[in-house]
Amino acid sequence: MFTKRALNKVAIAIVLLTVIAIIFYADKDSRTKDDAKEYVSTDSISEKEGVKAEKEDQYKIATKYGFPADSFEFKSHRVQRNQNLASILSNHNIDYSIIHNLAINSSDHFNIKRLRTGNRYHLLYSSQNESLETPKWFIYEINNIDYLVMELSSDGEIYRDSKPVTTKLKESSAIITSSLWNAITDNALNYNLALELSDIYAWTVDFFRIDRGDRFKVIYEENYVDSISTGIETIHAAYFYHRGREYYAFKFKEDSVHSYFDEEGNSLRKAFLKAPLRFSRISSHFSHSRFHPVHREYRPHHGVDYAAPTGTPVYAIGDGTVTQRAWCPNGGGNYVRIRHNSVYTTVYMHLSRFARGLSRGQFVQQGEVIGYVGATGTATGPHLDFRILKNGSPINPLNIEAPPVDPIKDENMIEFLKYIYPLRVGLDRITYPGGEDLPPRREFSLLPEGNIHTQVRELWMPKRQDHHWYLPYMMPEK
Repeated sequence: MFTKRALNKVAIAIVLLTVIAIIFYADKDSRTKDDAKEYVSTDSISEKEGVKAEKEDQYKIATKYGFPADSFEFKSHRVQRNQNLASILSNHNIDYSIIHNLAINSSDHFNIKRLRTGNRYHLLYSSQNESLETPKWFIYEINNIDYLVMELSSDGEIYRDSKPVTTKLKESSAIITSSLWNAITDNALNYNLALELSDIYAWTVDFFRIDRGDRFKVIYEENYVDSISTGIETIHAAYFYHRGREYYAFKFKEDSVHSYFDEEGNSLRKAFLKAPLRFSRISSHFSHSRFHPVHREYRPHHGVDYAAPTGTPVYAIGDGTVTQRAWCPNGGGNYVRIRHNSVYTTVYMHLSRFARGLSRGQFVQQGEVIGYVGATGTATGPHLDFRILKNGSPINPLNIEAPPVDPIKDENMIEFLKYIYPLRVGLDRITYPGGEDLPPRREFSLLPEGNIHTQVRELWMPKRQDHHWYLPYMMPEK
């Protein structure tokens, strides 16, 4: 059947196949073991890294609240909806009698009934050969800065403390495309900047008539806790370009009071605010013949309507006396009338409610809340109908030019100019996002004799012509 030669070839082939199979399976087994080793090694590294990260977190929490990291284990949670101190602690084996004593004894430090949903709390367990089922301490974060500490025993220690706050000097800028608020958020700036800037420029910039291309620069201090911003400490200087005009603002202390002044020492505060509320829109302008949306006919509308959500605070635009706090039978709903002086009177209509305690004959200050936006009376939706009377006749609130309050005193002018010089230079050096800037503006320079001059336009000097101010080279800190 088969020759001897053929059989030898078959035998050789079988041997070769056997050798190949042995080599293949040996290599596969080796690779499997290596993979297993690598997997075990990777898993071990990942586990070690996790333990290390957990220890680092434990250490951060311990040092943050002044506890020794090697004596306690920490577990962090957040207050859930409808949770209170009793429901939280009872779930962790704390006796109700202890919880009752804690609630009573903590009243001098914090109202424990005001635990807020979403706020963090920490439970500290002793790691000194004791059971980890029952916590020894409870820490509740009241806000980003303050926290409450309770020792979970019948006569345990209770105290309130604060985390260390880091203050950073910052500078920012933005170009407005729609609103101040959107410019702040689009540039990842602290939203409190919008509130602060609106307060500083409340008398000079009409935030309800912001134009595309308006812009601002600001030098300020921002507070941080645990690398998280907790708000704006103060704004030292700001620049706002609005509707073709430049507005500088410098914070300066005069007569023990801090206020904001422009580069010539004029106060940014004026007799009236630009608007009686923040961050809304104008839904109807002053007109002698407006089509009324309810009565469906043309009527005079001697005011400006600001559309805003019900409950939005309404502010008195200036100091004055409340002459009316009542219901207007002619469609105005709840309204407040304030006499500011012998010339000007303001009216605020369609209020949902009045400010608590507001009464006729009461004196109110500029910026004081007098009521809240609503839709009382004849109205299609929540808004404020705001009116200004000059000598008894209605005028357009958007066109009024209120006089400023007192400027920097003459005897303080040199000190003021010394103080704002580096701030003004700092503002002018700030660039906008994308490098876009306005045409050349007035720039400061110190000439050899020490006078302040402008490099582009006229001399930068106060408009009061009877003074000529000089500035030394060294700028003092304040």
